[in-house]
Amino acid sequence: MSQLDMTQVTLPEVLESTCERYPERSAVYFKGMQMDYQTLTERVRRFAAGLRDLGIEKGDRVGIMLPNCPHFPIAYYGILQVGAIVVQINPMAVPAELEHFLGDSGAKAIVVFAPLLPVIDKVAQAASLKKIVVELPPSGVTYSGNNILFEALFASGESLPRVPLSTDDIAVLQYTGGTTGRSKGAMLTHGNLVCNAFQISQILKASKDGEAEDDQDRILTVIPLFHVYGMTVCMNMGIIDGSQLIMLPRFDRDEVLETIRDAKPTLFPGVPTMYVAVNAHPNAAEYGLSSIRFCLSGSAPLPVEIIKEFTAKTGSTIMEGYGLSEASPVTHFNPIDKQKPGSVGKAILHTESKIVDLQDGKSELAPGEVGELIIRGPQVMSGYWNMPEETENVIRDGWLYTGDIAYRDEEDYYYIVDRKKDMIIAGGYNIYPREVEEVLYQHPAVMEAVVIGVPDAYLGESVKAVVVLKANASLTAEELNAFCRENMAAYKVPRLIEFRDSLPKTAVGKILRRTLREQELAKTAAEQSE
Repeated sequence: MSQLDMTQVTLPEVLESTCERYPERSAVYFKGMQMDYQTLTERVRRFAAGLRDLGIEKGDRVGIMLPNCPHFPIAYYGILQVGAIVVQINPMAVPAELEHFLGDSGAKAIVVFAPLLPVIDKVAQAASLKKIVVELPPSGVTYSGNNILFEALFASGESLPRVPLSTDDIAVLQYTGGTTGRSKGAMLTHGNLVCNAFQISQILKASKDGEAEDDQDRILTVIPLFHVYGMTVCMNMGIIDGSQLIMLPRFDRDEVLETIRDAKPTLFPGVPTMYVAVNAHPNAAEYGLSSIRFCLSGSAPLPVEIIKEFTAKTGSTIMEGYGLSEASPVTHFNPIDKQKPGSVGKAILHTESKIVDLQDGKSELAPGEVGELIIRGPQVMSGYWNMPEETENVIRDGWLYTGDIAYRDEEDYYYIVDRKKDMIIAGGYNIYPREVEEVLYQHPAVMEAVVIGVPDAYLGESVKAVVVLKANASLTAEELNAFCRENMAAYKVPRLIEFRDSLPKTAVGKILRRTLREQELAKTAAEQSE
């Protein structure tokens, strides 16, 4: 499709177009099984017809609560083809979270992995909810009442009449992490999602260096598809380009390396913790990582030391980008021909960005000055579901206010300093956790590190580092403190250092700084009450 087409089509039309061009190409690889685009498209059509027979209509909300598996794109595109809206749900969601997702969205049905049915049944809305059950592998169990076997929706075999859709129609409710209150549903339209997938596709096509444009990419799809990063950069972009999605239901380092060896992916979208895990494997280079043209990193800041170590061990290049759920998600990416480690790159095709003053939110700052990153482009959401005031707070005059503190250099490369809410103020000094973490990662014994602010009666806040060491490494708090003093200003040096065996993470592998802060606050409250 041409660039012009991408502003005028919906996601179901993208799949139909790819099927017309590459009907016999492998669309999905899952545990040795493959499915071509013609089969995928036919199953999407039949699933959509089955949803229609269940009474699902245009504008209805349907949840997907699945790990990465072939059923995910079938359900996702089937829901969209019937004109309904996908509600993305983390399979690890607890009943209280589910109560919010289902209640807030008003979902009429949910596509669910069979072992998760007991969790859903604890939720009040579940009684009237149609539950479309996915079994992996099929067990022969029969379901009754509101529980419907996934394959049963294929039964009619009828084709679904085309439901009129506009690029302005909402395609997905992508719930944000809820770090500043209850989780909000970002309304992502067909236009948002198609444009963003196309924007990333164009960047990667520029990297093919003499390869035929129609050479098929194979995308290692281990980032969860319920996450906005996996949905866009793996699934939707992959389908636009007729790529093969090499699906893994979760990140297991050995399984990932074995899959790379056997399936030879050309693209590996990941998060920093995944690359840390590969770095820690003593024989990573023996798994044929040379098939990977590029590793793409997003979702969390990527320390420069991780890039250096990964490249030295594997020969693969990690390209860092930036995005957020409210922007479908990608807004910045390092150019293929000139990357700057530590930078998230430049604003991508048809995207504007600038740094504005933290106080007035309007005055644009000069290169090198730190302020809030704001963005404008076709991938920016239409707003938050049922939250007009929240929408007005983050979208002003067409600009999305990200809440991220950043600066740009003279060449318009952007650098994320930290989240606005993560900044530590100690004794009047502004301290950005990422800046301290970059130094911690430089220590040869450190595998993972995260920095938080903790209450301090005198300074207001103190800097605390929580560190995971590499296997068989030894390091004391005093030694790490001394290392920090050699490499950063004294006021930034962590006053507290805690060693742990692991760090709390989201399903996508992003370190949960908020959880560590909450644990620290709970500990402080308990100590004060004694």
